[in-house]
Amino acid sequence: YQIQGAAGTDAPAVLETAPTSAYSSPARSLGDTGITPLSPSHLVNDADPDVSEQQSFLVVVAIDFGTTSSGYAYSFTKEPECIHVMRRWEGGDPGVSNQKTPTTILLTPERKFHSFGYAARDFYHDLDPNEAKQWLYLEKFKMKLHTTGDLTMDTDLTAANGKKVKALEIFAYALQYFKEQALKELSDQAGLEFENSDVRWVITVPAIWKQPAKQFMRQAAYQAGLASPENSDQLIIALEPEAASIYCRKLRLHQMIELSGKTAVNGYSGRDTVGAGFAQAKEHIRRNRQSRTFLVENVIGEIWSELEEGDKYVVVDSGGGTVDLTVHQIRLPEGHLKELYKATGGPYGSLGVDYEFEKLLCKIFGEDFIEQFKIKRPAAWVDLMIAFESRKRAAAPDRTNPLNITLPFSFIDYYKKFRGHSVEHALRKSNVDFVKWSSQGMLRMSPDAMNALFKPTIDSIIEHLRDLFQKPEVSAVKFLFLVGGFAEAALLQQAVQAAFGDKCRIIVPQDVGLTILKGAVLFGLDPAVIKVRRSPLTYGVGVLNRYVEGKHPPEKLLVKDGTRWCTDVFDKFISADQSVALGELVKRSYTPAKPSQLVIVINIYSSEQDNVSFITDPGVKKCGTLRLDLTGTSGVAVPARREIQTLMQFGDTEIKATAVDIATSKSVKVGIDFLNY
Repeated sequence: YQIQGAAGTDAPAVLETAPTSAYSSPARSLGDTGITPLSPSHLVNDADPDVSEQQSFLVVVAIDFGTTSSGYAYSFTKEPECIHVMRRWEGGDPGVSNQKTPTTILLTPERKFHSFGYAARDFYHDLDPNEAKQWLYLEKFKMKLHTTGDLTMDTDLTAANGKKVKALEIFAYALQYFKEQALKELSDQAGLEFENSDVRWVITVPAIWKQPAKQFMRQAAYQAGLASPENSDQLIIALEPEAASIYCRKLRLHQMIELSGKTAVNGYSGRDTVGAGFAQAKEHIRRNRQSRTFLVENVIGEIWSELEEGDKYVVVDSGGGTVDLTVHQIRLPEGHLKELYKATGGPYGSLGVDYEFEKLLCKIFGEDFIEQFKIKRPAAWVDLMIAFESRKRAAAPDRTNPLNITLPFSFIDYYKKFRGHSVEHALRKSNVDFVKWSSQGMLRMSPDAMNALFKPTIDSIIEHLRDLFQKPEVSAVKFLFLVGGFAEAALLQQAVQAAFGDKCRIIVPQDVGLTILKGAVLFGLDPAVIKVRRSPLTYGVGVLNRYVEGKHPPEKLLVKDGTRWCTDVFDKFISADQSVALGELVKRSYTPAKPSQLVIVINIYSSEQDNVSFITDPGVKKCGTLRLDLTGTSGVAVPARREIQTLMQFGDTEIKATAVDIATSKSVKVGIDFLNY
């Protein structure tokens, strides 16, 4: 059968005019582009591909680029059992002790990078309000990569002042900032200049991110100078819940809190409240805070000693923007991990709570006022959200006393100008019961009012977990690890415990906000630890098959040189939720339409369904291109019929491809692109 949807052009320059999927059946308007797949086959590589090409990096640095906060950690390859978490940041918030820094970035009015994290926030905050309108301040921008359906290199972000900037630039600035901080810290610590080439970088992304978002992160890292397309192995994309999973299996008993309270952990029996266990754990963390180096014992953690061959556990990674669920199974003796069900989750991070608070403010003060206030007094709005953040962290299931949120003076002042009456008047007039005005100039929220802000987000997480637990692959789960920044919320812990405490043991690692960071370092030291993953989507290409009467629909018939072809047939590379081993290759051979053809472009299609027959089926989307560049292989006597063998890997955190010209055994330059097609 023949491939279709490919551009057969003599000169690569004409590539832009390659037919797109704008018409109903690609093949009809293509003329002659017979790229023939010769041998579809599925091949397992026994030799571990990771061993041979291990470059000699001196250090692994992982960057946890979070929606609300970010940080880095590192480990020298000579002493992999020591993980160092980055230096304490200047700044910091009352009521929020954190080794990470807010994911906020500030650009000058000329759009040049100015500062990141607390520094960006404080500087922006101290600007005169009229001047502040000229500066570009961005926060919580990572979610844009998840929510944008048609992400490209040109996707925009909107700064606090309403101005647009290129997302790629912002991500590159942020990564460059971390690169400089980390290299500086490494150089200071080692007493000699560290070069970027000494470092293997790891960047974490949510497991539910689609391929384009992962590729976007990689492009931003190239732009920031962490790695380059020629040396792409220097950067590994790690999936957040996988990183957490790798770290959790190393936990010792004193490094976690068990919520179910069936057994005494940390010397607390189940009768003690969850709160008491946490108070003690927090004290323990506070004492250990001074030390930023974590020892990961090479022996396997005690939690691990309770896991037997084939045991399953779920990792719930709940962060600022997304919640990511992963199901892993243990493979002994080395303790490799196997993914049992494709990653699921959604935009149910702690940002949802902030959003509910904003809705509450709109209800009390009017949406028109809040919108205006955000634009006219952006720094004061940031202040208000910081005040809310520290109170949000004080919410607890058994809290009885109210939570006070300070309203910035400019809020009170601007409201009076805007409405002609006071904030106090607005609160009295609004029929929001649980929020009162206190004489000290604060919003006083009852615990019930605060809990109500958490409810929609927590309900979504619980519902999602319920769905997951219904799946046959997820039966008999032994542990549930609750990780990520939002996992610190006692309300979420209580809800998870109440819903699933009878099904499995629920474990919260101690410095839960750093779990992913530390796991990402471990992953960078040994990327082959996760041996089997599940493909989130079905991937394939469109081909022409011999037309069979009665089997193929008549509208797909194409007659060419007397041969009857069926168009739009979906040639499947891999199915949704199919398990695929690390290093396992999907092999296809393609032949250029004309011997002189220098570039082959093949459209890749994807679907969430696994039973796909045609690329025109509902739910099948064009999602990328595979581009084989044959320019470098000429000069040899080219046989009349060239065979280009393409090998694709779906078992890693990103989809990768390589290709070989069979006649000359030379490798062919291959690009697999989910972003710029």
